Amino acid sequence: MLSDSSREIRQQADSALSEFLLEIKNSPSVDYGRMAEILVQRAAALDEFTRLTAITWINEFVKLGGDQLFPYYADILGAILPCISDKEEKIRVVARETNEALRSIEANPTENFDVGGILSIARRQLDSEWEATRIEALHWISTLLNRHRAEVLCFLNDIFDTLLKALSDSSDEVVLLVLDIHACIAQDPLHFRQLVVFLVHNFRIDHSLLERRGALIIRRLCVLLDAERVYRELSTALNLILLTSSELSELRELLKQSLVNAAGKDLFVSLYASWCHSPMAIISLCLLAQSLVEEDINAKFLVQLDKLIRLLETPVFAYLRLQLLEPRQYIWLLKALYGLLMLLPQQSSAFKVLRRRLKTVPSYSFDGGNLKRAASGNPYSQILHHSGSQITEDGDIDQDNGNLQNGINFASLQQFKQMQQQHHMLAKSRAQSRNSSTSLLKV
Repeated sequence: MLSDSSREIRQQADSALSEFLLEIKNSPSVDYGRMAEILVQRAAALDEFTRLTAITWINEFVKLGGDQLFPYYADILGAILPCISDKEEKIRVVARETNEALRSIEANPTENFDVGGILSIARRQLDSEWEATRIEALHWISTLLNRHRAEVLCFLNDIFDTLLKALSDSSDEVVLLVLDIHACIAQDPLHFRQLVVFLVHNFRIDHSLLERRGALIIRRLCVLLDAERVYRELSTALNLILLTSSELSELRELLKQSLVNAAGKDLFVSLYASWCHSPMAIISLCLLAQSLVEEDINAKFLVQLDKLIRLLETPVFAYLRLQLLEPRQYIWLLKALYGLLMLLPQQSSAFKVLRRRLKTVPSYSFDGGNLKRAASGNPYSQILHHSGSQITEDGDIDQDNGNLQNGINFASLQQFKQMQQQHHMLAKSRAQSRNSSTSLLKV
């Protein structure tokens, strides 16, 4: 009757419903849940007067029903969120008021509060064409994460992909809210890594996303999370894509020629500056380009080194493994791998993997005579000679021209040491700060 074409009939129906609502308020025992199910269906009616009446009743029931409505929260939310973007202002106002009242009630999952159901509704509304609805859906996910984190993480697989896709939303406010949620989820390293890998992948295939949102996303993540952690993970993710992606095979071939090719040299120098945040990334880059760096040894480095050893067994580094069949010609590669072996703890699986690989190398002795023969067989020896570099008896290279090797000025590549020093100083400062805080608490 609320949708009747006659205004008089609509008014009479509304008056009757108002009296009925008053009786409900004064009644000591009411089954709010059963009536809420009916109202939820009517909240999606085409007629605006019916929608307004339904949402008004739901508003009253949320205030009156209390814990009776806990099992119906998901259905109620499914009716409210679309109404927040209704074309009629009166409906939008009541819907927002109801939404805030519903969210202010702190329910317990043990009280028939369906966290999974509410998350499902919020996820579905993230596909809404209306920005206001998408924003409120994100507020609900954020609220549930703060109040019931463990329960939300149980349903994370159901919403994580949708949250990742929401980073491409046309609304800046939506993107910022999504990043807040991702930062909360990213307290778990696994989910943080998934987020970074997704971002790097999407930046690579969607240049418009990189141009429109790249800076915003990275800056916001650095504010919400540890900036060092963000950049280390970005370096690692980019490095893994470089090493494993079939689309980047030409780029890898260019890097392999960085000692003899000007374009390869320029690419190596550019990547070197970006890769400095991650020791594993910089070492794998240098192995790919057949240039070596030094690094301080610590627990984080050893963990990353373990990952690198496993990467060396992948098809990407097959050419490197084949070079081990000619140890005299690639003496520096062999020495580098033995150096990595000496850095690894003997009980680690990475040590065993690398040792097994090196055992397959033809028998070779690191004596001066062999090194001289290796130098004569080195395909780069002429280039080294022309650049003023000489090979010494112990296999090292003397640079008479400012550490210039094959066109790459290694003396100028100080970013790695400087960046790692900054990371070490930051870690030391944080450790001191934590110790000071602990001391104060004890006092």
